[in-house]
Amino acid sequence: MPTHRPDDSRASFAGAADAAAQRQRQIQQESDRREARPSGAQPEDEGQAQAAPGPGRGEPQPPLPQQHLQKPGLQQDMELQPRSDAPHYESSRKLQGKVALITGGDSGIGRAVAVLFAREGADVAIVYLNEEEDARETCRLIEAEGARSLAIAGDVKDFGFCKQAVEATVRAFGKLNVLVNNAAFQQHAKDLDALSEQHFDETFRTNVYGYFHMAKAALEHLGRGDAIINTGSVTGLRGSKELLDYSATKGAIHAFTKALAHNLVDKGIRVNAVAPGPVWTPLNPADKPADDIKDFGASTDLGRPAQPEEIAPAYVFLAAPSCSSYITGIVLPITGNAGDGA
Repeated sequence: MPTHRPDDSRASFAGAADAAAQRQRQIQQESDRREARPSGAQPEDEGQAQAAPGPGRGEPQPPLPQQHLQKPGLQQDMELQPRSDAPHYESSRKLQGKVALITGGDSGIGRAVAVLFAREGADVAIVYLNEEEDARETCRLIEAEGARSLAIAGDVKDFGFCKQAVEATVRAFGKLNVLVNNAAFQQHAKDLDALSEQHFDETFRTNVYGYFHMAKAALEHLGRGDAIINTGSVTGLRGSKELLDYSATKGAIHAFTKALAHNLVDKGIRVNAVAPGPVWTPLNPADKPADDIKDFGASTDLGRPAQPEEIAPAYVFLAAPSCSSYITGIVLPITGNAGDGA
């Protein structure tokens, strides 16, 4: 099947995407300086991730590799690669003939969702910032499932780019049926005084405005039976003391999901969200210092972070009319804890 690669869309929005990545690195570097921890430090007690029970194979559990990535964070640079291939997941062609657009689709949860959507029969476009190698690998994985891919680079804070990304998807594949809003910016701050206005603005404009822009751009192409799926977070359900801004955006996304579901119900467009707990993706090693990553996810009831392939089937469920035609306005928590709810 034909392969679609970044072309004029990359050229048109490359400057804005690179500027956004540089701005995020500056926020990260300021956070690193405040905490006076050397980037990439490797403490003496660094351990190897052990296997924990999972879906058909041992899933890595703490201690995890202690690594600090430069933002926006490249999956290809991670010492322990997140699992996106879901070999235990068998297709029943639930998305046959559908077209999906996934923001933040180059790595982590976005990549895993892209793989399963393709396995279920959908052609998949991904939006990414400037992580070229990760985007190429995701396209390779989509095509390995027998689907067509399209990779579009740019910054979701820009409505003009979001509109262009939707139009490029429709030009390439003829339609759009599923929008997955997944792109996110996350950088911890120890306390409120350490949270600058620039940092706060970057988080809100990426995580909330980006979802708003993409939904607005996609709406004219979506019809009855189609779906919008937003990525929320356990932090939007319970809060996180060092992620004040990120938690606030995820809470806003949950409310936006429920309100938009009411708004679009007469059009037959379903709107839902998935609220993951800790997931092993580039987002977290590109946030926390290396010595804080060792125990990532250890405080969950399951004692480990999820792998992206464990979260992705929820997106298939919410995208496929055969599974969720009577479901709209929900926030589905997948947190590794008993009792977390929306």
